[in-house]
Amino acid sequence: MSELKSRIRKETGLPISYALASNKLVSKVATDDAKPDGQKEVAHGQEKSYLAPLPIDRMPGIGRKTSTLLQQMGVRTIKTLSEIPVPMMQNLLGKHGVELSRKANGIDPTPIVPYSEQKSISTEETFQQDTIDMKFLNSELIRMTEKLAFQLRQSKKLTGCVTVKLRYSNFDTVSKQMVIPYTASDTVLIAKAKELFAKLYEKRMLVRLIGVRFSHLVHGSHQISLFEDTEEAVRLYQAMDILRNKYGEEAVKRAISIPPKPKKV
Repeated sequence: MSELKSRIRKETGLPISYALASNKLVSKVATDDAKPDGQKEVAHGQEKSYLAPLPIDRMPGIGRKTSTLLQQMGVRTIKTLSEIPVPMMQNLLGKHGVELSRKANGIDPTPIVPYSEQKSISTEETFQQDTIDMKFLNSELIRMTEKLAFQLRQSKKLTGCVTVKLRYSNFDTVSKQMVIPYTASDTVLIAKAKELFAKLYEKRMLVRLIGVRFSHLVHGSHQISLFEDTEEAVRLYQAMDILRNKYGEEAVKRAISIPPKPKKV
């Protein structure tokens, strides 16, 4: 670990603190003790004794309300918390109380999940009422595609594959996908989604659900295309993204993506 710490410092110039322990809970708490730019080790079997003298506020999972409640009961340290009978903690805080009792004793079976890159993003909408209203379906398709394209740009990623999914009123579910040049452009992605929908929607039946998925994700920023983007369009993306960042994803959208009420059948 010291070697890794030195390498990170050398390659990034950033300090790093870490702690070695038998579980994630103790490692997290001990890392705070190691800051800044330090290291710590809690030997196996010493988890409970290490945590014991610490104030309850240091325990992950204890928020302000829980801390206030426990302190009103005279519980100030993790040691005292560990001595409260489990049935009493369950009566007091339910399942969360049982979990806190286990943690106070240095027990944390939470598995370590290796980091993995996100491979796709998607969204779908199940309608309250099945519909064949094409204006409504088109607006929903545009709204969802626009939302995902914004998420791509926020995470500085591009997609190389678009998928559209439909579920009919009889619960038949169909989908089509298209591999495309990597992009995060609203204009390109909306056009591809609409093209897929047109190929997909052949039965002319009532639609229960529509979904959009972007996959084959890679890191990168949207590059202006001489054939697909105008200067005005790029400025529009940027202005819309600024407003969404400030006021939320639904703050600004294309008028066509605002769905009319679906027609009753």
